[in-house]
Amino acid sequence: MHSTDSSRTETRFFWPIRVYYEDTDAGGVVYYANYLRFYERARTERLRALGFEQDQIRDEFGLVFAVRSVQVEYLKPARFNDALQVTADMSDIRRASVMFEQAIVHADGNRLSEAQIRVVCLDAASFRPAPIPDHLLEQLKNVA
Repeated sequence: MHSTDSSRTETRFFWPIRVYYEDTDAGGVVYYANYLRFYERARTERLRALGFEQDQIRDEFGLVFAVRSVQVEYLKPARFNDALQVTADMSDIRRASVMFEQAIVHADGNRLSEAQIRVVCLDAASFRPAPIPDHLLEQLKNVA
């Protein structure tokens, strides 16, 4: 699920998604809010590929990640049964937040959607911002 893009220094991350009937509206086109679900899956798998499970982070450190802001551009429609690739590249990594630069690309190479999604680290009990654990922060910076 990883590939290297020679124009960038980091390892690009791709997660495959198949569009199911339940993802679409009556016209067979992916409902706009479902793109957010596709982006969420790719971010979760990006962390998993780095060796971090979100439930373990909650249990061990009392921390959770939450979306703080989303900017999405819808360029072309995805349709029932399309094979897609969802990227999850990181930029602007701060002490308590990470910006994900994401895209959804059709198997034919057409870019269907682009998003910038800021995820923040929160204390699981108070839901107040909290620092990302040092070992995770260092690993995130190493791949960004």
